[in-house]
Amino acid sequence: MRYLFDEFSLDADRFELSRDGAPLRVEPQVIELLLLLVENAGRMVSKDEIIDVVWRGRVVSEAAVSSRIKSARQALGDDGQTQRYIRTVHKKGFRFGGEVRRDEAETDPGEPSDEAPVPAAVASGEAPGGTSSGRPAVAVLPFVNLSSDAEQEYLSDGITADVIARLCKHRWIDVVARNTSFGFKGRAVDVRELGRLLSVAYVVEGSVQRGGNRIRVAVQLVDAASGLNRWSERYDREMSDIFALQDEITEMIAARLEPEIGLSERSKLIQSRPPDLHAWDCYHLGIFHFFKFTGPDNVEAQRLLLRAQQLDPQFGEAFAWWAYALILGMVYWETPPTPELLDQALAACDRALEIDRQNASFHALRARVLLARCEYRHAIAENQAAIELNPSFAAAHCGLGDSLAYEKRYEEAVECFDRAIALSPNDPQLWAFYSYGALALIFKGDYDTAVAWTDRAAGIPNCQYWAWAHRTVAMALAGHLAAAGRARDRLLQEMPGFSIAFARQKLFYLREAEHVERYLEGLRLAGVPAG
Repeated sequence: MRYLFDEFSLDADRFELSRDGAPLRVEPQVIELLLLLVENAGRMVSKDEIIDVVWRGRVVSEAAVSSRIKSARQALGDDGQTQRYIRTVHKKGFRFGGEVRRDEAETDPGEPSDEAPVPAAVASGEAPGGTSSGRPAVAVLPFVNLSSDAEQEYLSDGITADVIARLCKHRWIDVVARNTSFGFKGRAVDVRELGRLLSVAYVVEGSVQRGGNRIRVAVQLVDAASGLNRWSERYDREMSDIFALQDEITEMIAARLEPEIGLSERSKLIQSRPPDLHAWDCYHLGIFHFFKFTGPDNVEAQRLLLRAQQLDPQFGEAFAWWAYALILGMVYWETPPTPELLDQALAACDRALEIDRQNASFHALRARVLLARCEYRHAIAENQAAIELNPSFAAAHCGLGDSLAYEKRYEEAVECFDRAIALSPNDPQLWAFYSYGALALIFKGDYDTAVAWTDRAAGIPNCQYWAWAHRTVAMALAGHLAAAGRARDRLLQEMPGFSIAFARQKLFYLREAEHVERYLEGLRLAGVPAG
């Protein structure tokens, strides 16, 4: 077996490296290292794996590995700076980054081979899984056309390309390039083998079937390591405007994949609990505690996110999410809403945007801080910027609804909340979409609809006590005082010590006096203690 790349030939049988047909003088151990890397072109090979193969598992220092890597690079005319062929994966291992062809025939090194090459995008590093950032990598395989009409192929290809493009807008996820994914079109692929080849954690598969004037799109998210299905969904639609339909379906798929990947990443980290936490680990552990929505968990989230900042000052997510954890601590729990802390939260979001101005999450989280500072119009602008960057970002639509409601633009606000819920019905903040929407409806004076929204919020396991406060207010203002009393009792059960004075203090983010007084009047009518 020979491996051909550029002007080089690596002969496994002769244990020989040649350049332009001329054998090079290379130590056998370096040849063995090169064979390991080339045979796994496009995949990250760990240092432990290198030691197992090259040193047969003997205990050697990292300096020994580095020395052999340096020799291998020198043989290829490579070095540690350009890394044309051998690329370092920080603190993890190495990846061979050349386009490799396998040649099993007895041919000269210069002769072409019929063996299909490793996709160039994979070898050149476009497949981002396994990067030192720790971000999960995802490959979206071409959706299969199940229609009897081969001409419908354009629809399945179009949906695949759009899902890739929209998923890329969630910048904490690395997505394999379109050209690489489409290299597997029409091929039977083992997901676990694909995961190893592309160094991806997740694979998205799907199918498109058209019958008459109806279309069915099925999609699933698969864990590449285990082969287990993490999420699946099916969309049935009437065909009208094909491009509008394609936009609708791909937007929903991308919106629903993102929180499922986040949930899976947090679950893996919680199960493994690595003793030596890196910035990425601290970040995801912080988000895990953040989404539990309790006072102690919020404090722990703040601590872990602050630690992630310290470990990696270029980790924008740690700054932006720490700011949001700080704000929620002010609204729900014990963090005091002081001007100094509000300034720190805004500065953290500004720092995140300095690192990556095109990150939709950073704009949306900055909008949350601006909302707490009663700077509603600026919050509207930031949420709009987030949505422009990532139309599938449900939390930005929710934040825009909040901002509009405080500006008394109620109809527009409710439309935004509806949009957030439709985009991400499995979102970890879904209860908040309903709860914030209910508050907007209270300000609008639509109390019965507000009650219905709090009913939906209350049915979600991680729902917070403010949803019960909103329910109490809406019931009382609608004249349902007995029901308001029952809601009040549940509120006091969820948050002992809740009072009118407590509510006034926590509603610091409401600038309009009429909003505050209407809310407090509902609490009085329901018999909430004055405090």
